Amino acid sequence: MSENADVVVLREGTEGLSMESYAKQLRDRLPEETVALARTPKQERELVEDARIVTGISLDEDLLERTTNLELFACTFAGTDHVPMDELEAQGVAVTNAGGIHAPGIAEQAIGNMLVFTRRLHEGWRRKQQGQWRHFQSNEFTDSTVTVIGLGSIGQAVVQRLQGFEVETIGIRYTPSKGGPTDEVLGFDEDDIHRALSQSDYVVIACPLNDLTRNLIGSEELATMPTDSVLVNTARGGIVDTTALVSALRSNKIRGAALDVTDPEPLPSDHPLWGLENCLITPHTGGHTPKHWNRLADIVTENVARLDSGDDLVNQVLAPESN
Repeated sequence: MSENADVVVLREGTEGLSMESYAKQLRDRLPEETVALARTPKQERELVEDARIVTGISLDEDLLERTTNLELFACTFAGTDHVPMDELEAQGVAVTNAGGIHAPGIAEQAIGNMLVFTRRLHEGWRRKQQGQWRHFQSNEFTDSTVTVIGLGSIGQAVVQRLQGFEVETIGIRYTPSKGGPTDEVLGFDEDDIHRALSQSDYVVIACPLNDLTRNLIGSEELATMPTDSVLVNTARGGIVDTTALVSALRSNKIRGAALDVTDPEPLPSDHPLWGLENCLITPHTGGHTPKHWNRLADIVTENVARLDSGDDLVNQVLAPESN
């Protein structure tokens, strides 16, 4: 392997996807650049020294100290809380993330979960497992009100896919004056949150976890939701007070919940959520897509051109003043 590379792909993969596939996608898109996959710690140490771009889950500080030409670290995750941002900023390295590449899959799963509850498909699956041919009643999604908390890439993808279902939509965003793709846009203050929840048949959580949103949905909020409403969490488990949710589901204060994320996570095998028939659980798989590397490689490829032109980078989360 050449000791010099313009773009270095670090060895640790994500979501069971091969980093070799990622490196190939980058080579196909960047024929003028040397793209190298570091398969061992030794190769990582050697290759990052002269690399202009490094991409992976994170960049260890010891690797960062070895770099001399690094301009961009392209994180393969949407979240960058595990990345040494202060050290990268101090060295004048820009950071981008993978935000948005999971949005289509997460949005499709959110829509699917709402339809499952609307048509009570989970009840049909239970009766099939029991070998019972017994009719049951279901509902219509048409004319429902869906609140989407967070109008970033995931929230917007959910709203886009709701078009054609003839539903009313309410969006919650940090700056409601900016408007949005929903029929109504409200803010994150308590009055707005409760106003939206009180009208909602379905509530889709699609916002980041931060100081403002931690335990955003607690006992008071669940009490405001109509008893036939459904909570769909696509974001982070900590946005919902788990104890309050278990209580609400057990006492039928809400009709159900669909959780792709939980708090704690992984969810312990003896946790009460597992035993609730009105709670659907998937193990944080909503964002999985076979198009992961294709979409991320498109972002990195675009940013190679933008580094050359001096334009702002796509998905930039750190733009040091020295850049």
